[in-house]
Amino acid sequence: MESTWFPNHVMEASTRETYRYNLDAHILPWFTVMRMAEIMPADVREWVTDQSAKGLSPHVIDKNMTILSGIFTTALNDQVTFLHACRGVKIPEVPKPPLQIITPEQFDQIYENLPDLILQLLVELDIESGMRWGELTELRPHDLSIGTGIVTVSRTVVEVNPKFHPEGKRFLVQQYPKNKKYRRFKISRSVMDKIDLFIQAKAIGTDDLILFMPEQERLVPEPRPAMESDGPELTEPNEKGRQYRHGTITAYSMAPCRCDRCRGAYATYRSTRRAEGKDKPRGRRRRDTDGHIPGDWFRKQVWHPAVAAAGIGRRVRVHDLRHAHASWLLAGGADLQVVKERLGHGSIATTQRYLHTLPTADETALDALARTRGRRTR
Repeated sequence: MESTWFPNHVMEASTRETYRYNLDAHILPWFTVMRMAEIMPADVREWVTDQSAKGLSPHVIDKNMTILSGIFTTALNDQVTFLHACRGVKIPEVPKPPLQIITPEQFDQIYENLPDLILQLLVELDIESGMRWGELTELRPHDLSIGTGIVTVSRTVVEVNPKFHPEGKRFLVQQYPKNKKYRRFKISRSVMDKIDLFIQAKAIGTDDLILFMPEQERLVPEPRPAMESDGPELTEPNEKGRQYRHGTITAYSMAPCRCDRCRGAYATYRSTRRAEGKDKPRGRRRRDTDGHIPGDWFRKQVWHPAVAAAGIGRRVRVHDLRHAHASWLLAGGADLQVVKERLGHGSIATTQRYLHTLPTADETALDALARTRGRRTR
């Protein structure tokens, strides 16, 4: 597997990184002691059972099976083995939960809690265009037609471990988007004008990134002050049955309580000590970047805090903006084929998933039912 299939198998750098991890973590430890020609479907079934017993999710098992099946396909073609050991082996069903689409009102709440102009522009363009993260963060002025409002998606960027990058870097620009198909679509005049003004204000060159990494220090949140509250004065009893006054360091440490008052008191205490030179904490970690915005940095430092501050009440991913874009278009009456081409979906079935996904989608059906039932009472 390691000496023939993996080095010579053509795949994207990010895919190679993922495959390398899955091979080392889940596949090679089980099969490395076996010869390819000796591996039978029964061995693969036993391996699937072992993964389930270890608590691996159906999604991970499915990905592992895809990799192992690819290995056996190559081995079969090379006549290393005359049996495809994965064929006929069933794996746990991968659940497909219903899509939860954020509403325009929820989007506005998240948008208002973003800490920087460039990050607001990024999120607004995301919901406006439905672009994938790698397409969005690789956008440059020459990809835009300011006059017509047309965006051309012809590249994407992926972040990889430097050992999987041809030049040992962290960001790899691919000269084609997903599915290897360029696409062109329009965005609204208002958003294109915002982008144009931003490009001019920042003196962004034709080949420069439009959405570049902002100054990281500016995004560090200020310590929250202690808050007044009409709630109980004392904390809940801790393991020893002791209670402490809210809004104190003792309550934060000994209760331990993480309410806003106690967290505010602790944050004020720490910031005061730092101002007096009593604490010298490790400097804030800076992300290594060539200007591209790292996806995990954006999620942890920007997106998750904004979603929490918006009070949505559930997990919302950055990728959900792409889902919302498709759902809002279809709910507004856009043609299914147009939405498919706009999003770059490989199949119309993928686009159809977004039909009737907004929370208000059933109201039309209920109104129709009420009108029909109402006829018999007249």
